[in-house]
Amino acid sequence: MTTAAKPRRTRRAPATAAVVRVIDSSCWLEYFADSPQADQFAAAIDAVETLVVPVLTVYEVVKKLAREAGEEAAVAALGLMQRGQVVPIDLNLVLAAAVNGLPMADSLIYATARQHGAELWTQDRHFEGLPGVKFFAKP
Repeated sequence: MTTAAKPRRTRRAPATAAVVRVIDSSCWLEYFADSPQADQFAAAIDAVETLVVPVLTVYEVVKKLAREAGEEAAVAALGLMQRGQVVPIDLNLVLAAAVNGLPMADSLIYATARQHGAELWTQDRHFEGLPGVKFFAKP
């Protein structure tokens, strides 16, 4: 008499939640320019399923690329940025941004990160030392 083999029970490591990130305009621009700093941001940007993208960041990046690198570069950047979760500006976001003491654009980007429990990656000194910020000093 034969018995059917029982499936092996395997232990799986507990699932770890992916870190959700907001990538600031300065980091996106380094990435798209393929600058020497681009590699610092590549893995985070390539993990598009973990990205929260403030609509203001889309504006800043697309505007600068269109002006300095051309329409084709701007459209390519937009395509990649839209693969993340693009977050519009709404009243709740504006109210959260109004009290954080940063300049307007930075304030909205930081408030977006905070509202989504995301880590903000930036090279902008306005953010240095704030909770939830990973600051990369420019060389």
